[in-house]
Amino acid sequence: MHEKLIILDFGSQTTQLIGRRLRELNMYCEIVPYNRFPKDAHDVKGVILSGSPYSVNDESAFKADLSEIRGKYPVLGICYGAQFLAYTSGGKVESGDSREYGRANLGSINNNDPLLKGIDAGSQVWMSHGDTITVLPTSFNIIASTSDVPAAAFKIEDEQTWGVQFHPEVFHTTDGTKLLDNFLNICGCAKDWTPASFIESTVAELKQQLGDDKVILALSGGVDSSVTAVLLNKAIGKNLTCIFVDHGLLRKNEFEKVMDNYEHLGLNVIGVNAKDKFYAELKGVKDPEKKRKIIGKGFIDVFDQEAKKLTGIKWLGQGTIYPDVIESLSITGTVIKSHHNVGGLPDTMKLKLVEPLRLLFKDEVRRVGNELGMMPNLIKRHPFPGPGLGIRILGDITPEKVEILQNADDIYISLMREWGLYDQIWQAGSILLPVRSVGVMGDERTYEYTIALRAVTSTDAMTADWAQLPYEFLAKVSNEIINKVKGVNRVVYDISSKPPATIEWE
Repeated sequence: MHEKLIILDFGSQTTQLIGRRLRELNMYCEIVPYNRFPKDAHDVKGVILSGSPYSVNDESAFKADLSEIRGKYPVLGICYGAQFLAYTSGGKVESGDSREYGRANLGSINNNDPLLKGIDAGSQVWMSHGDTITVLPTSFNIIASTSDVPAAAFKIEDEQTWGVQFHPEVFHTTDGTKLLDNFLNICGCAKDWTPASFIESTVAELKQQLGDDKVILALSGGVDSSVTAVLLNKAIGKNLTCIFVDHGLLRKNEFEKVMDNYEHLGLNVIGVNAKDKFYAELKGVKDPEKKRKIIGKGFIDVFDQEAKKLTGIKWLGQGTIYPDVIESLSITGTVIKSHHNVGGLPDTMKLKLVEPLRLLFKDEVRRVGNELGMMPNLIKRHPFPGPGLGIRILGDITPEKVEILQNADDIYISLMREWGLYDQIWQAGSILLPVRSVGVMGDERTYEYTIALRAVTSTDAMTADWAQLPYEFLAKVSNEIINKVKGVNRVVYDISSKPPATIEWE
């Protein structure tokens, strides 16, 4: 088992970002609710206390007993975590006259402190808090300040415990990664969590876990399920059977392309053409939630039908990743939502779950895929919704509408690759709007569909900015779609960010 850092989650929106930064430094870490420090912690090298939406003075604030942590492990409190350390040690945390939010600079630094090694005065940090520490306990020594925050960072005497009131995990803190790396060095971490080490240990664990048992896996064409398949195949080979269902709502020629990719990877894949079934069940349905449910249930039905043709299956493989696991628990430790990539299979199947990627973030999945030698078009593929084009066709779904959207989207994505823009974008796609507009083609008036183009930049899909694609590119896409896709006479570009808009339209 790899040595690890524990991140106690007090509810901050950036807690996952702390984890990702540590993983980028090749350090394995786990995010757990603030009150669920692991009992068996012999392999824990250090502890980080996250931020929180609460004030430490709120009655409803999350409070943790740190008596089994402080003095036993190196500890770093971030924002709320730092204030909680001060508050529980007899210090004073008070609401400021205004929120301390945005960029600030460290005016003074104790360069002799190992947490701040290699960080100079003037270094930019990111503040995001309404409270500030006004009185430090006597054993707390200031090691960095800003013009507005005297105790921007502190160290507790005779203890390997530090606190910072800024966020080292965010991009805007210039030396944030350096600070976190310094903390790992304080903890004595080997920092050997790499894609190669993950593959080696995971394959060994899968061989031990599965033995000679047979596994069935639902493939989507996406990076998570594809990497899961390759890892399982590496561990158990012929005992893995994959099922790839074409519900008729994939991108143009995607079923054939993905099946070809899987063949090159040496996977045993059953491809199922279920277009007619899905089109029939979706006929006349306009409500987006109803469409999602029909597609989800239809997929389960097809998967179950195919699974029954096989014998001796004992395990269900799934591409669950670490953000799914984290989001499945509230910070009180209660399950708030389940994550099953296949939408929840019938209990009658009585299969045990195997989830080899449940410890990885999305960017780590891609790095593992690269290490496994998988094709770039599988690894770098944009996220694509499970219901596919079913939620990118607003209103009812017909084969004719699917064809229109497939053709328009194919032009958009192909040109994006051609212009070298695809890898700069987190997610892109085309939307068929349920409205028609007047146009002129030649000497004739037209009354045809509108295509909306969507492209966003993001790191985790929790927030997303609309991508500022070149006007020349958008003009080319619009011209190509209108000229080549029958039924479309207008193309628009969505410049909404998330929040308040979502990435998908339905």
